[in-house]
Amino acid sequence: MISKDMLITDILAEDPDIAGILMAKGMHCISCMAAAGETLEQAMYVHGYDDADIDVTIAQINDFLKGGEESAAE
Repeated sequence: MISKDMLITDILAEDPDIAGILMAKGMHCISCMAAAGETLEQAMYVHGYDDADIDVTIAQINDFLKGGEESAAE
């Protein structure tokens, strides 16, 4: 299960296709050096997202990992 305090690199290690979800939100630097030391929460704040957006993104990612309806491209 993904949480907001996980590092971007650790999230992508769970499933590299999660990159599609993050990139759809404008987070194109997922492979940059900052991703190695930045949590999902920190990265989303930097990109202008608020707590509600973070919660939605976490739900999308976890749904994707469970094989739910959300696709990585959404």
